[in-house]
Amino acid sequence: MIVTTSSTLRVDVADLLRHGGGRREVHLSAPTGELAGNLAAGPVQMAPGADLRIDFSLERVGEGIVARGTVSGCWRAACSRCLGPVERAISVRVDELFEEHPVEGETYAVEGDHIDLEPAVRDNLLVELPAAPHCRDDCRGLCPRCGADLNVASCSCDPDEPDPRWDALRELHL
Repeated sequence: MIVTTSSTLRVDVADLLRHGGGRREVHLSAPTGELAGNLAAGPVQMAPGADLRIDFSLERVGEGIVARGTVSGCWRAACSRCLGPVERAISVRVDELFEEHPVEGETYAVEGDHIDLEPAVRDNLLVELPAAPHCRDDCRGLCPRCGADLNVASCSCDPDEPDPRWDALRELHL
């Protein structure tokens, strides 16, 4: 089956498919905005407009083409404690098999004489993005009562004062 895509990470591998054991280096750069799918996991997204750097070695093996290498870029999010902006670099190791008859969820498709690295890049990046990013390890977050950023200044709220959202439960007598 030949699937036509307009991915910016579509690579011609005809030379590798015709010569067993062949190997080739691939170095690509792609703006995240040009990729077809969403590069976001929860509150974290790959920095819009920033480039992804793809450095792979493509090797012909009996089953198809193995793509090994790294994907590097930058992600952005709001800190899960203080809501301040967070931006960090990320570099992910990729080791994926592309074959003519891919196994769903395990391998990727060889489409005629091409492979599309985009799904493999996306899948590997998304699992490495942090679920709850922090601007720094010792981020003190926001005061749950007044909302003050405790990294900037202390607030005058009493830390021992009970949270009023639980008042209805306090009235229950079991």
